[in-house]
Amino acid sequence: MSWTPHITVATIVEQTGQFLLVEELSEGRLVLNQPAGHLEAGEGLAQAAVRETLEETGWHVELTAVVGIHQWTLPGTDHMYLRICFAGQALRHDSTRALDHGIQRALWLSRDELGQMSGRLRSPLVLACVDGYLSGQRYPLHLIVDHDRKITGHPPA
Repeated sequence: MSWTPHITVATIVEQTGQFLLVEELSEGRLVLNQPAGHLEAGEGLAQAAVRETLEETGWHVELTAVVGIHQWTLPGTDHMYLRICFAGQALRHDSTRALDHGIQRALWLSRDELGQMSGRLRSPLVLACVDGYLSGQRYPLHLIVDHDRKITGHPPA
């Protein structure tokens, strides 16, 4: 039997002190999370982050930075998650778009509001990503070298 980590992406989208989040059903509980999800076969990390944000919130975004790479194991299991967290800028919202299965709604919350709801967070990665963003953690997108998509890892000329 082989062990496989779960590779996920998340996007921090901030506007005037409010963060774009999703309220979703997870194992029978309503939880809060960034727009996030698993990397799919044949997909790049940045592409996955943009796709997940659109599918879960209806927001089209442009990624601006890498916020951090987080490793977390679900307590009591061997389910390890490797989350690549991006920062993104909201471009436009498609209010007619149906949201992914399990997503109840997209909402905007401040860091304080999110902290007050810590018992409803899907994982500790939610606040870790927001706090990294708020502390100024920003790494250039070219930190991620995607050889399959011919992205070189060098800054644009």
